[in-house]
Amino acid sequence: MSPAHPRSDQAGESAVPRTNVVVAVLALGGIVVSLMQTLVIPIVPELPHLLDASASDAAWAVTATLLAAAVATPVMGRLGDMYGKRLMLLTSLLMLVAGSVTAALSDGLAPMIAGRALQGLASGVIPLGISIMRDELPAERLASATALMSASLGIGGALGLPAAALIADHFDWHMLFWTSAALGAVTGLLVLLLVPESKVRTGGRFDLPGALGMAAGLVCLLLAISKGADWGWGSRTTLGLFAASVVVLLAWGLFELRAAEPLVDLRTTARRQVLVTNLASVAFGFSMFAMSLVLPQLLQLPKATGYGLGKSLLDAGLVMAPTGLVMMAMAPVSALISRTWGPKVTLMCGAVIVAAGYGLDIVLMHAVWELLVASCVIGAGIGFAYGAMPALIMGAVDPSETAAANSLNTLMRSIGTSTASAVAGVILARMTTTLGSTPLPSENGFKVVMAVGSGAAVLALFVAAFIPPRAAAGVRAAAPGTDTPVAGAPVEAAEAVEAPTGVGGEQGVVGAAPFRTADTLGSRGTRVQGHVRGADGTGVGRAAVTLVSLGGRQLGRTVARDDGRYAVDAPGEGTYVLVASADGRRPQAATVVVGAHPVSYDLLLGGTGGLAGVVRAADGGAPVVGAVVVVTDVRGEVLATVRTDGLGEFTLTGLVPGTVTLAVSSPKHRPLALPVEIDGTGVTRVEAALRPGAHVRGTVRGAGGPLGDARVTLLDAAGNVVATTTTGDDGAYAFSDLDGGPYTLIAAGCPPRAAGVTVAGAGVENHDIELAHPRA
Repeated sequence: MSPAHPRSDQAGESAVPRTNVVVAVLALGGIVVSLMQTLVIPIVPELPHLLDASASDAAWAVTATLLAAAVATPVMGRLGDMYGKRLMLLTSLLMLVAGSVTAALSDGLAPMIAGRALQGLASGVIPLGISIMRDELPAERLASATALMSASLGIGGALGLPAAALIADHFDWHMLFWTSAALGAVTGLLVLLLVPESKVRTGGRFDLPGALGMAAGLVCLLLAISKGADWGWGSRTTLGLFAASVVVLLAWGLFELRAAEPLVDLRTTARRQVLVTNLASVAFGFSMFAMSLVLPQLLQLPKATGYGLGKSLLDAGLVMAPTGLVMMAMAPVSALISRTWGPKVTLMCGAVIVAAGYGLDIVLMHAVWELLVASCVIGAGIGFAYGAMPALIMGAVDPSETAAANSLNTLMRSIGTSTASAVAGVILARMTTTLGSTPLPSENGFKVVMAVGSGAAVLALFVAAFIPPRAAAGVRAAAPGTDTPVAGAPVEAAEAVEAPTGVGGEQGVVGAAPFRTADTLGSRGTRVQGHVRGADGTGVGRAAVTLVSLGGRQLGRTVARDDGRYAVDAPGEGTYVLVASADGRRPQAATVVVGAHPVSYDLLLGGTGGLAGVVRAADGGAPVVGAVVVVTDVRGEVLATVRTDGLGEFTLTGLVPGTVTLAVSSPKHRPLALPVEIDGTGVTRVEAALRPGAHVRGTVRGAGGPLGDARVTLLDAAGNVVATTTTGDDGAYAFSDLDGGPYTLIAAGCPPRAAGVTVAGAGVENHDIELAHPRA
């Protein structure tokens, strides 16, 4: 029995198809969830009759889905980060199937509301799918795949309307929900069979109080928005819900900031790139839904109004369907622009296109082809924007936070769509005309809604302009005695300067002498005074000057005046070390001999250097977004860390000139380390090319089939242990992010088995290992 069966050639041929299958299945999941939300539209006007309920009560069949989705989306994202994204994806699809079956079997209001609420719990599918893509797909495929997944929300909505109209016209209304159940079941089966489970987890405990608080706040907010028109915007109920949402969400935010393991990491959410992207998402959600509200009504209103086109619901759906196809077509274009100029540019381009599309719609709204052209232009802009949002979010958060961050972004879009529904409803209800005795929305009412949609896109453009073009420098000090940066701790040269070698044989600045400015020095002892100057001879104001004994004890400290003049008292005659430092400049330490008279000594602080560059993929040159860049000194101490921006670029300032090590790492790539010489007079530029990492996977089998809990060890050519792992119940093992070259696989057994493996650069190498007990 052979110990190993290499199938490298087969793996290389199947890697791309496998990736395509994962993308297709996840995108199908997003489209199915969006279809679920759209399929009910044709029967909304008939729900009061079908369910034997009042119109206001029947509206809860729509409101229940909205509220459940708002609560479930961030919760499922956090659970996915903790317990497995595919597991939560399957759970969401199970909820979709259960809700669809419940609604399909219902003939009354209560089971319909319950079914629709269960369907709403499936709304986490899209952010979970994006997160799985980040964890599992090759880096070069990630941008286009996430763009397609993000746009699936609009794609499903556009395709769902004609499908729903066709089913409603030819079948009983229950068939709409049976169709949703069937699509959910098929998608769940495909996910189970074809989508791998991500190994990126955060662990920890689930924040149940945080989930309940967020749910209460969001329910109050969205309930007031969605039902305000029915209850009256000035009613006590509506105003009370708005007030309650503010109070509850503020209290929830304070609780989350203090929680050890919060449901939503508000500090991450407050990062400029994440925060501004989420604000822009609200505006884009508004713009997308405004089109969905206006165009079907214009198409279906009677021709007798003078502006209606008199089409059936099916015809209206067919006119809207190309919008979804345009969104799908824009996904790779959006990814291409993001790779070339960054996702911020893509988002802003989408805003411009959407605003132009609504402007076109105001002028062209008197024929089917005119509405078709305008809707496709708006759809193209939405496709651009929705494709850029995940890239912006993922470029600013850790991989272990991807699902929660994308879920919050999806929630922001949902708030935008809910607000659009409320605003458009108010405008169309107040701007009416009469056909016979029937009040209908007026032509000017539709134009106002489209103008508001265009204004929302312009607002999104304005907000997106504040997205940072590159990541902040993120300089962080290392914790004493470690190489681990401490978040939020500034690198202060005055605290880190060592006394020069050869002075008393000791180094370091210790002690706790009182801090005094140059204006408050006492008269005791002998004074050391002078100026702190820069390389150009000008005074360096607010520079810290410290007097240290040869034994390392701090004797005095002062801050230079604005013109650089300083004075510090020495305890008596002797030899001391004088240390000066200032932000953005290289510190100086000098030996001074103090006699019976004051000593004048000028200190010169040279400028510090900057480091900037770009990180690209070695195969193709695409920018690597969100790569972690770490700078260490010759002793291995971490000086600064930063993440690359949407263009793969980074900038660091305040670095002391000299030789440093630049280390770059990113998922799906091999880490890279480079020596860099930082110049003290300007910015040193560097370009790093990351090679894709290879993967070795396989199954350990015994006489009875796959072996679970088997130990597998990977050794490099020198015999070093690269990694070890334990097989799952299915006998599968995997090693990722490997360099090309020869390796040895060892599977523990009776006897153990070893096999040589040659990894040829990037890709996936499949190697099964068979263990057999010796025969008697």
